[in-house]
Amino acid sequence: MENTNQPQNTEVRSRRDREPFMPETNELGMMDAVKKVFNNYANFSGRARRSEYWYWQLFNFIVGMILYVPMIIGSASRNQDLALPFGILFLLYALATFIPTLAVSVRRLHDTGRSGWNYLFGMIPFVGVVILIIFYVEDSKHGANQWGANPKGIGNDDFNANQF
Repeated sequence: MENTNQPQNTEVRSRRDREPFMPETNELGMMDAVKKVFNNYANFSGRARRSEYWYWQLFNFIVGMILYVPMIIGSASRNQDLALPFGILFLLYALATFIPTLAVSVRRLHDTGRSGWNYLFGMIPFVGVVILIIFYVEDSKHGANQWGANPKGIGNDDFNANQF
């Protein structure tokens, strides 16, 4: 017997036919993620999606290489006219993005259900960085946690799986 109350061409979640599945359309692009990080410059509360964190890291890597490579080429060729300005720009960029990088890292840890203090695992030689990468790669924890609602919107409803 087919359920005629469901509209055609919609998939139904396994939650007892309660709501149609809607694919995510609020994905962040790279520039959206960078804008979001700069708008939350020193906001250490809340949650950050994987895309926000990894696009921010990619942006930092690209800008860092744009500033770092000419500095190295200038110092290797002993051309201080090239090395010095790019070295100063690299230092200013690193100082300007230190706090936003720390903030988005803490918010990413919050999204995986961990305290921001887990960032200090990075101080453990060799394995600390690996532990943090594993934490950053994990998917968001479903539903709201003590740091806020899931930024993906998944599990933020009042459904209680334990009652069934």
